Amino acid sequence: MVSVRMRSCVLSVLLLNVLYSVVSSLYFHIGETEKKCFIEEIPDETMIIGNYRTQLYDKQREEYLPATQGLGMFVEVKDPDDKVILSRQYGSEGRFTFTSHTPGEHQICLHSNSSKFALFAGGMLRVHLDIQVGEHANNYAEIAAKDKLTELQLRVRQLVEQVDQIQKEQNYQRYREERFRQTSESTNQRVLWWSIVQTLILVAIGIWQMRHLKSFFEAKKLV
Repeated sequence: MVSVRMRSCVLSVLLLNVLYSVVSSLYFHIGETEKKCFIEEIPDETMIIGNYRTQLYDKQREEYLPATQGLGMFVEVKDPDDKVILSRQYGSEGRFTFTSHTPGEHQICLHSNSSKFALFAGGMLRVHLDIQVGEHANNYAEIAAKDKLTELQLRVRQLVEQVDQIQKEQNYQRYREERFRQTSESTNQRVLWWSIVQTLILVAIGIWQMRHLKSFFEAKKLV
């Protein structure tokens, strides 16, 4: 009975973590040549959709207004192995999509192509970014219309994909736990060998000092 409750509690916590981590919405400011990067922990075989829009600061009105069409954003995504999986130029407002093939920390970087446009010279750009991970990246209204699904069928499909996302998160947590265990074992082994080396060095120095002192006293004819 206790085991069942514990499993239910763990599953609930994991589900909450998934629900809070799959959607990230924020805005930030960047300069003309500045690059902003974000780290997103993503399980393998997971689709990610990023929506963004830019606003340019108007000094006369002292507020941020929608950026011109000529101003674009360059998006670059790297996987945990530092391999580029997305590198593309977009407009002032757009969407980028990629699928992770390696679990771990993915780096998402954005910067403007402002050097080509005098409008942005010396100004500040506000970027609104919304990142959706896993099944939250799906547009279920379009899926229902395309596949002609009933409301019940659509709900079942949503639940299946949510369970699949939870399983991917569980697998990713196991992967992280395995890596942490390997790191801990490696660190412990290095500490052990370093302690052995230190002990051997101390013993060798002690033996050398004893022999040196013995030779010194013999030379002085004190022994």
